[in-house]
Amino acid sequence: MELFPPIPLAEWQDTKETLHRFAQIVGKIRLAASPRRNHWWNVPFHLTGRGITTRPMGQVDGNPAFTIDFDFVNHQLLLTTLDGRAISFPLMGESVASFEAKTLNALAALGIQVDIAVPRPFDLPDGSRPFAEDHEHAAYDPAHAHRYWRVLSQVALVLEEFAADFSGKASPVHHFWHTFDIAHSRFSGRRIEQPSQVDPVTREAYSRELISFGFWFGDSSFTAPAFYSYTAPEPAALTDRPLSPASAQWVARNDSHLAVLPYDTARAESDPRAAVLAFYESAYQAGAAAAGWDVADFACPGGRTDPHLPPG
Repeated sequence: MELFPPIPLAEWQDTKETLHRFAQIVGKIRLAASPRRNHWWNVPFHLTGRGITTRPMGQVDGNPAFTIDFDFVNHQLLLTTLDGRAISFPLMGESVASFEAKTLNALAALGIQVDIAVPRPFDLPDGSRPFAEDHEHAAYDPAHAHRYWRVLSQVALVLEEFAADFSGKASPVHHFWHTFDIAHSRFSGRRIEQPSQVDPVTREAYSRELISFGFWFGDSSFTAPAFYSYTAPEPAALTDRPLSPASAQWVARNDSHLAVLPYDTARAESDPRAAVLAFYESAYQAGAAAAGWDVADFACPGGRTDPHLPPG
């Protein structure tokens, strides 16, 4: 199977916009039904062998333990309880409004009561429109949805490989439904005091100094899929430091900078996997050096913190 198959945004944008809102509905259910974790680590999706999953939730809130999975092989949403009861329905042919209604009805049929606190899109152009009123977004191309999952899965494995070399506090490799990207973050341990006017989502996400690495599929402001990294807060002279491969670059975004390796550029490399790993490592070295991290202390070559252990 081809590593990093082509996935130009223009070809699947309609499906992506629908899927993004489907994911936000299920993600907000996960937010309501799971214990809070630092940096919102309780709410993203994780990859499975057929799609993406919320992981088990419920129980602490009085609901049965349950999961919600997107199956991008058979193209269905699957809701399952710990005692084996399950309800599923096809993803094709659903608008955002009908998808929300069917999901909530399925939960009710399984004896699960979850209230979505803000039943509208987060940080999307139609953020003032309730999901229940969105009959516009209804495109679902199975081939594009399957490719989206394939790309997510392949990037996740590269990020897992990269993550193995760091021994400090680090996030899982997870798929955020609000920005529709997949990411892994490393932390120095330094506390960051956010300005009082910063919103609660950002305050929790960036309460500690971090360097984040990920991939997104493109959006209206950056229309091509790309691998990325950023350091937060951004240290002085970060963009003076080199990136690898040579095609990677620093890109201004809002009041800071992203290290960016375009997806199609990585695909064109003789060894795309090695190019992406080199990119992430160069972005880490740039951010860590500029911010004064103890890179040697955080090193974990091959996933080993004990230098006396043999590789493998």
